[in-house]
Amino acid sequence: MSDRYALGMQVRREVLGDTHVDRAEAGKTEFDAPFQELIASSAWGTVWASDGISRRERSMLTLALLAATGNFEEIPMHVRATARTGASRRDVLEAFQHVAIYAGVPRANHALKLAKQTYAEMDAETPAEEGSR
Repeated sequence: MSDRYALGMQVRREVLGDTHVDRAEAGKTEFDAPFQELIASSAWGTVWASDGISRRERSMLTLALLAATGNFEEIPMHVRATARTGASRRDVLEAFQHVAIYAGVPRANHALKLAKQTYAEMDAETPAEEGSR
């Protein structure tokens, strides 16, 4: 594997967490291994590894782009990642408000629904300290 792939896997673990990455890796097959390597090298080893913007900002951009393009299946994963990227719930709301204005209310509304569900699951898994949200 390349250095870019190794960096990508490191960044992926930092952003998504070991549990998510271990589960994804366990599901990898010979068929999709080249695609998984592409994603690790390009998305995680190039884009997410860049220091051009903060992970908080990148997280907000990613969520807004996913919502704006209707790629809803990825939203819960990236909402969960905000616990590691520093994007607050307010940041996520602001990103989806931009989606509502520039890409459409129905997409933003659905993204908000998914975020609310995901935050409820996260809260149930790990009760937050009072005032930390």
